[in-house]
Amino acid sequence: MRKIFSLSSIKKLAGQTLWYGLSSIAARFINYILTPIITYSAIIKPADYGIMSSAYAAIPILNIVFTYGMETAYFRFIQKKETEERVNNTATISLLVTSILLTILLWMNQRFLGKAASLEDYPLLVQLSIIIIGLDALSAIPFARLRNEGRPKLFAFIKVVGILINIAVTVFFISYCPAKLKSSPNSWIILVYKTDINPITYILIANLIQSAFTLLLLSRWMFPREWKFDLRIWKEMMVYALPMLIVGMGGMVNETFDRLMLGWWLPGSEEYVHEQIGIYSACYKLSILISLFIQAFRMGAEPFFFKQAEGQNAQRTYARVMKFFVLTIALMFLVVSLYLPVLRYFIKDTYWQGLGVVPVLLLANMSLGIYYNLSVWYKVTNKVMAGAVITLTGTAITFIINRLFIPQFSYVACAWATFACYVSMMVFSFVWGQKRYYVPYAWKKLLAYLLICVVLFFIQKGISQLVGNLYVNLASATLLILAFLYFITRVERKEFQQLPFVGKFIR
Repeated sequence: MRKIFSLSSIKKLAGQTLWYGLSSIAARFINYILTPIITYSAIIKPADYGIMSSAYAAIPILNIVFTYGMETAYFRFIQKKETEERVNNTATISLLVTSILLTILLWMNQRFLGKAASLEDYPLLVQLSIIIIGLDALSAIPFARLRNEGRPKLFAFIKVVGILINIAVTVFFISYCPAKLKSSPNSWIILVYKTDINPITYILIANLIQSAFTLLLLSRWMFPREWKFDLRIWKEMMVYALPMLIVGMGGMVNETFDRLMLGWWLPGSEEYVHEQIGIYSACYKLSILISLFIQAFRMGAEPFFFKQAEGQNAQRTYARVMKFFVLTIALMFLVVSLYLPVLRYFIKDTYWQGLGVVPVLLLANMSLGIYYNLSVWYKVTNKVMAGAVITLTGTAITFIINRLFIPQFSYVACAWATFACYVSMMVFSFVWGQKRYYVPYAWKKLLAYLLICVVLFFIQKGISQLVGNLYVNLASATLLILAFLYFITRVERKEFQQLPFVGKFIR
């Protein structure tokens, strides 16, 4: 019964991860779709791409402030049926009020925001960013309610529709409008498209339209069923949420702040700095495959972990989830890193000088994904301050390495700072967590899998240096990936045989 319970739980997580993943992957895959459109665009230069990246580095950080850990607190407190409605009402009212107040406060201090994001000369971008942040914050609890109610298909539908609108509007402004204006200078396009505005502005306008339309689709869940605010529950939620704010803030600083740090500490002209930010950001997109899976996993795993905590054999389930997670991201690392000679065409060749950081960023994001798995120990035991300490430690490492090495090594320092940050957080969380909430992770075996992937990467790198032929390199990459697949299916044969639709192929 224990194995059946564990397996059925993992199957449920996999199903939710699939649907949440569909929307989350689509949300981030928009970068994959739009990156070649934007980087190959005749009207957008690497410096312009850097300006856009600076804006998009500030937005997620402020999104964390606007939601202040309330999403995670919502999942923690919503589990009790007797207080479910009060938690729903209180969390919804709290975020409605604070989103409006914080948007006003940010609008009054937009000059400071522009300076922090190196966008002093682009006030319209700052204003659009503020509105996007406010709208996204308002949608946080409605999306959380859909996740808690187990409605991943509706969640995915709303996400995907918003994304399709974003893509359509972006393509309209970035591709159609310039081409139409060039062929017909007096076309009606001049009513909605101005050539004297930085083209990045239109990308943020598309994002704004997406956020507004998404909130419209979520309007049914945006307001509380009853305007009753439970102060006692709110205080308990805030005690839990505020450390998660530190965790989320530190995590987002570690993930996106390096673009802002390049703007602060990289010597050179403003155009050169923005160009370096643009090159780094475009190459960062090539590591998105692992980030997509991690994001999808988090969407399904957060409510899953809390629900499993009340059952039997929770730690064993967490350990099995970790094993499948590591095997998946290890395979993804090999696919992206070994097929990089092909995947690089997603960005224009003017950005290729930064491709050397992609494997480093892949390993960094693998470490981050493992850390998210490990973080279950402090979430289910209410030791959320531990998460804050771990994240702040990682943030300190990010700041120190970037401050010391950005002036000399530019975005290469950012990539290695990200790697050092996430590895340290992973190790720190594992050591601390095993003492406070033991989970029987097969950590030696999982570490061996990761090391094998790194060895295979260097083998392929050696082959590519000896043999310059693209087709030979792709063939050797494929053989190495197949060899890894064969190896893990042999070693984990019993584990895979228990999985439906997989076990029958493994003898």
